[in-house]
Amino acid sequence: MAGMSLTHGSLDSYVSKANDVIYFKMIREEKDLEDGTLCFNPEFSHQFFGDSEGIFGYTGLRVNMYYSASRLNIYFSMTYTDKADPKKTGGIQPDNVQKIIEEKLEVKFGTNIDDFSSALSKEASFRPHGKLIQSFSVDGDSNSRQTFDVHRSDATIPGFVEYHQKMQTFVLWFIDAASFIDVDDERWEYFTIFERVVLNGDTFYYFVGYATVYRYYAYPTKVRPRISQMFILPTFQKKGLGAKMLQAMYNWYICDTEVLDITVEDPSENFVRLRDFVDCKNCLQLPSFRREELAKGFSEAMFREAQEKFKIGKKQARRVFEILRLRITNTFDDDEYRAYRLDVKNRLNAPFQRQKLDLEKLQKTLSADELKATLNYSNKEQRMEQLEHLYKDLEAEYKQVIERLSS
Repeated sequence: MAGMSLTHGSLDSYVSKANDVIYFKMIREEKDLEDGTLCFNPEFSHQFFGDSEGIFGYTGLRVNMYYSASRLNIYFSMTYTDKADPKKTGGIQPDNVQKIIEEKLEVKFGTNIDDFSSALSKEASFRPHGKLIQSFSVDGDSNSRQTFDVHRSDATIPGFVEYHQKMQTFVLWFIDAASFIDVDDERWEYFTIFERVVLNGDTFYYFVGYATVYRYYAYPTKVRPRISQMFILPTFQKKGLGAKMLQAMYNWYICDTEVLDITVEDPSENFVRLRDFVDCKNCLQLPSFRREELAKGFSEAMFREAQEKFKIGKKQARRVFEILRLRITNTFDDDEYRAYRLDVKNRLNAPFQRQKLDLEKLQKTLSADELKATLNYSNKEQRMEQLEHLYKDLEAEYKQVIERLSS
């Protein structure tokens, strides 16, 4: 461009990868402000900075988003070594990072570190919203035990809607394609998890994560809760808290006679594994899932018992069966292993069989040319190859769950 003193390559030096330069930190006490080991980065930033996830206009950029660990008050700051001059970039303005993030998250940040630090004194008076439904402890660092509480909430609880607005600011950064929900819809339910810590006689509740569930209608008189989002802070992951929280949610709905079964909306691969693990662990307690019953194949009794005892739907009950049957299958016994693979492949092949029936119907009504123009289906060899690929991927997923069940 005429008049530009920076080349295209020079402009690239003013682009930062958002996921690398944005730093989150949960602040429990003032000294945490200087502790770099507490920082973590986002996994996704395309909803803020586009598909490239790039921030333009700065070199040496660092964006800090600090949350008070209980009340989730947010402090924002950014530093950089150089800022692009629009006079030298053809009029291209540096991104207004704070404005972009605030508008997307629909919140206002504090930018005065002294005000943020002073407000930390109020953290001890914070109490989680809603009903406490489960408490548990897990092994922590240095041979200590960490205690966690799970609460169930809804929008009618005073102060919760405002707190939820702060909680949900995490999901756009850590759940791909996440979106905010309509909190005015009374069918939403919320589950929160906090670490409970006693310090110098004061009890603190530190935010760990949350989940949202929508109560769908299930004909004729039941409801079908659907888990929409579930988030655990990265600093609390790999501790088994997701499984504990999901089980607490299950326990809440198991006691609800209106609930038919529990479903999940567009689960990630990680959540699929988490759900499989919890469901398998639960179903191992059921008589219909005993070793001798698993060897006979999937049965209506398995589905009915899984649904009655743990609110598991038929599709998920079948998946649990396949995982647990693989767990007891001797894969070194050719006949036993072949029988298992055939059983799973027959299920995977069901859509192809339906396609075949549809094809036979079309053949009766269309000419050869019309049929050729209408259909785009694979031949038998391609279907078999696809089926084998599907099976291998599925078995690999199942083995991950089995490994965790054994640990």
